Amino acid sequence: MAYPPAPPPTGPEYGASAPPPNYLVWTILATIFCCIPFGIVSIVFSTQVNSKWAAGDQAGAYKASKNAKTWLTVTVVVGLVVGVLSLIYNLSIASS
Repeated sequence: MAYPPAPPPTGPEYGASAPPPNYLVWTILATIFCCIPFGIVSIVFSTQVNSKWAAGDQAGAYKASKNAKTWLTVTVVVGLVVGVLSLIYNLSIASS
């Protein structure tokens, strides 16, 4: 009696061994301390990484990871720029 061949493996067990980084902790910290609007976008992409990986969408997981890192960088840069401008403004007010 012949058995049908097993289907090819799909999902996270096939291909890469570990999901890409999701940067979730960093995006949450950056959202709290730097810039809330851009941080929320970063958190959304961070949370998509593991769910896409678990669904077998490896390309989507890598793209979400890249987008999370990009938005994390934007969040931190905007937060630092606003912080420095605020410091300069407050120092100029205090000195006059």
